[in-house]
Amino acid sequence: MSKGIVTCEVEIEVPFFDVDMMEIVWHGHYIKYFEVARCALLDKIGYNYMQMRASGYTWPVIDLRIRYAKPAKFRQKIIVHADISEWENRLKINYRIFDKLTGNRLTRGYTYQVAVEMGTNEMCYESPPILWEKLGLQKP
Repeated sequence: MSKGIVTCEVEIEVPFFDVDMMEIVWHGHYIKYFEVARCALLDKIGYNYMQMRASGYTWPVIDLRIRYAKPAKFRQKIIVHADISEWENRLKINYRIFDKLTGNRLTRGYTYQVAVEMGTNEMCYESPPILWEKLGLQKP
């Protein structure tokens, strides 16, 4: 299903407060679903936001793209799939949202995050060794 080095899936039941009067998810809430999957993915590699901060880096999202294919609806069970596909100079996480029952893709997108050294507030042009370590990789 994925080309990423690390993958994760979370299940979400679309809550009432995420939908409009037609019971369709408002487009901005998909970012929240991406974030839920991203947090689970970062937990999986042992490098969540608190661990990032403890390592001396913040990782702000600098780019976000979403492509909507079909709407999610109230009480629909969705699967949010996330995977890491780039890590050398920035962190790219891909997302795909599927209907749990049919497997139909509803949405896809990605985010780019970069490491920022907390002590200097400078953006890093290469991902720090800690990310490579958490991914179980050797930096070339």
